[in-house]
Amino acid sequence: MASGDGGLAGVPVGLDPDGDSLPARLGRLAYSPGFTRFILLAIGLTGVLSGMETYPTFNSATALGTTVDWLQNVVLLIFVAEIVIKIGAFGRHWWRYFQVGWNVFDFLIVVFCLLPLHSEYVVVLRLLRTLRLFTALPGLQVLITGLLRGIPSLGYVGLLLLLHFYIYAVIGTFAFGDNDPIRFSKLHVTMLTLFQVLTLEGWNDILATQYLGSDTGYDDSWKALPAAADRVSVARPIAAAAYFVSFIMIGTMIVLNLFTGVIIRSMEEAEEHHKQLRLQAEPPPPREELAVLSEQLQEIAQRLAAIDKAGQPPPGTPEGKPPPA
Repeated sequence: MASGDGGLAGVPVGLDPDGDSLPARLGRLAYSPGFTRFILLAIGLTGVLSGMETYPTFNSATALGTTVDWLQNVVLLIFVAEIVIKIGAFGRHWWRYFQVGWNVFDFLIVVFCLLPLHSEYVVVLRLLRTLRLFTALPGLQVLITGLLRGIPSLGYVGLLLLLHFYIYAVIGTFAFGDNDPIRFSKLHVTMLTLFQVLTLEGWNDILATQYLGSDTGYDDSWKALPAAADRVSVARPIAAAAYFVSFIMIGTMIVLNLFTGVIIRSMEEAEEHHKQLRLQAEPPPPREELAVLSEQLQEIAQRLAAIDKAGQPPPGTPEGKPPPA
C-alpha cells in the first residue's frame, strides 16, 4: 500500500499496511490483487449485460430482461460498496479519497447511475460503468494521461492543420469552383471536400473531375442538380495534379505525423511520470531496507574508527604532551 502522494488507481495517502485498525484493514482489502480482479470482473460483466440489453430477447418486459436488470443492480451495489470501502480506508481523513482524480471519476460514474432518470437513459448510464476500466487498469491510465498531456501541443498542430485547410480551400474555390460547383462552390463546401480528400476516401473521383472536366466527372444525376446548372466544364490536368498531390502530401504525410509524434512523446512522459509515482508509493522490500541500513552502519563505523585513530597520540608518547623534538 502507498504511503506517498497517491499512486496509480488512487492508492490512499498515509495507509499503514501493517496496522490493525479498521481503515488499515479496509485499505488492504480495497487494493489487494484479489479485490481488484473482482472489480475488473464486475466491470466486464456490466459491459456484457449492457450489450445484451440491445437485443429484444433481453427487453425489460421479458423474464431474461428482468434477470439482466437484477444483475445490473447487483453490479451497481458492488461499485457502491467498493467506494465505501475505499473512503473508509482513509479513516478520519475521508476527504483524501477525493484528492485523487481517478477516484472522483469513479465516484461520479456511480452517482450518475444512481440518479432516478427515465428508463431510456438507464442503458446509457450502465454503459458508462465500463469506463471504470480506466481506473482499474494502470495501462489505460497511462494512455489517457498521455493524451491529456498532449492537448496543448496538439492544439498548435491542429491550428497548423486548420491553416493548411484554409489556404487550400481558398485556392480550390477559385481554381475549381466553376468546373465543380457541387464540391468547390463556397469556402466551407471546399473545406468539407478537402476533409474527404485527406481521409483518402474517394479522392480519386474528385481529382478526375478537375483533371478531365465536370462533363466527364459528373454523371447524369449530378448534371441535373440545380447547383450544377451554371457550371463550366474546364479540364486542368496540371493544376489538379499539383493541387491534390501537394495537399495530401502536406496534410497526410507531415501534419498528421506531427499528431502522432506529439502523442508518442506525451505517452513517454506519462509513462515516466507513473513510474515515478509508483516508486514513491511503493516502499522498498524489507531485505533491501536492511541491506541499506547495514551499509549505512558500516560506513558510520568506519568514520568513527577513522576519527578515533586520528585523535590518538603516537605510540610511546605521554598523553597530552607533545613528542620530543
